[in-house]
Amino acid sequence: MHNSVIKILVANEQHIGYAQIICDEMESSAKARGTGIAKRTPDYITHKILDGKAVIALTNENIWVGFCYIETWSHGNYVANSGLIVAPDYRKTGLARKIKKKVFELSRTNYPDAKIFGLTTGLAVMKINSELGYEPVTYSELTQDEAFWKGCESCINFEILKMKERKNCLCTAMLLNPVPHKKKKWEFSKKSKLYERFMRIKKHKLFKILSKTKSIILFNYVK
Repeated sequence: MHNSVIKILVANEQHIGYAQIICDEMESSAKARGTGIAKRTPDYITHKILDGKAVIALTNENIWVGFCYIETWSHGNYVANSGLIVAPDYRKTGLARKIKKKVFELSRTNYPDAKIFGLTTGLAVMKINSELGYEPVTYSELTQDEAFWKGCESCINFEILKMKERKNCLCTAMLLNPVPHKKKKWEFSKKSKLYERFMRIKKHKLFKILSKTKSIILFNYVK
């Protein structure tokens, strides 16, 4: 199956029939990983496809194997490449990297002056972002557009984000600023083990704080 020739295209109206399967795979993948993801509807995916803001990967037999789309915020000053998903049989084949590169190029072509950012809990996505020039940043450097943060409400970790007043969560924020600077490039591959350990500690502490907060609220309610 992995010998199939894969074509990675800017999605168009011919591809709206894949919207439901894309949404289903996004949801099942998030559940399998036990991580949060903002849910998307087939209508939302269709809208992105018709706007020319999505990239799709298909086999020569037109079987869907991957997808990613563009979101814009703050009047186009911020761009996010979101919803990266690869069909289970095609994971760990390098396809995610190719899709990410394609949607990144589409973003740079359509929004050359925008800051491109992302929130992720996935180490593989972090590595790809790092290769493209993203660097980890604080949440304060991301768009403050309310519409963006509202999209996090369907994430299973939203209570943590809300509790931390949008200053922190389980996701790592990464950003590419098109303005040249002299800062040394951040290389994820050299720090991945350290980061993985940091994420385990961060996750444990945040969930501990959240559990304690819920217990206090419940106690006060019962009292």
